[in-house]
Amino acid sequence: MHVPMKLVRVIVSDLIDHQAIDLVEEDGDRKLTLLIGIYEALSIGRRARGQSTHRPLTHDLVIRVAESLGGELHDVIISDLKENTYYAKLRILRGEELIEIDARPSDAIAVAVTSDPHLPIYADDSVLEAAQGDNS
Repeated sequence: MHVPMKLVRVIVSDLIDHQAIDLVEEDGDRKLTLLIGIYEALSIGRRARGQSTHRPLTHDLVIRVAESLGGELHDVIISDLKENTYYAKLRILRGEELIEIDARPSDAIAVAVTSDPHLPIYADDSVLEAAQGDNS
């Protein structure tokens, strides 16, 4: 089952090597904290606030390529958690076919918040359960 999530916080710090984003279950209390790189965090933060860039970034390119090939970005799913590493799928609808593309969660979320309107973000219920077990 895919659980709707919302991006609630992007943490950027010059003092540490990794940054973080927090996703919270829309109709519940479960949370995912994903550690990401500085450039991804800055991109997600800017786009979540509605700020644009002077030149297209990689996430803009992904959107334009998908659309140019006749696809419509559909959603993002945080699909798995293995050995403390999250996995994601960027899903694109082309005609009747729903195509799932393996992606780093940070890239998939950056595409989600770059899209207009923003793409829905989901987490697989098993990922949320596993992540809650890691936090106890």
